[in-house]
Amino acid sequence: MSRSLALFAIGLIFGGGAGFVLAAANGVTFDGHDHSDPAHHGGHQAEAAAHDHSAMINLPAGPNAPSMKIAVVKDPMAGWNLHVLPQNFEFAPESASAADQPGKGHAHVYANGLKLARLYGNWMHLADLPKGEVEIEVSLNSNSHSQLMVDGVPVSASQVIQVD
Repeated sequence: MSRSLALFAIGLIFGGGAGFVLAAANGVTFDGHDHSDPAHHGGHQAEAAAHDHSAMINLPAGPNAPSMKIAVVKDPMAGWNLHVLPQNFEFAPESASAADQPGKGHAHVYANGLKLARLYGNWMHLADLPKGEVEIEVSLNSNSHSQLMVDGVPVSASQVIQVD
């Protein structure tokens, strides 16, 4: 009986590992969101277009246009702390992936061009950054994930840090 349980456990471990590798090789993320599969975007073209990460929303310049500054500071214990300071923009985590609302949405955080996460508030801890010079970039995005632009210029900010 104990040998059967051991073989069953080994099968689960190797089977799960093989499934993970197969999913990762086909572009499926940890949350099961496959950007290459329209079914993961509501199943038809209109909803797929609404979740197009390459789409942009261009807004006119003016006193009510969104803008942003960031500060990346070394954490005294480990890693780095990112502080995002948007103007004319409100984080709306409850509306992520829903219909766009003017002046509301979330941010995308990148390290050397690689997306790390969505950001739904003003602070984020950055751990395990690559060694050397690292560019941290943050973009403001609508609820539908479209990047916000003002007069054709993306609403984003970046800072280069030196990671030891």
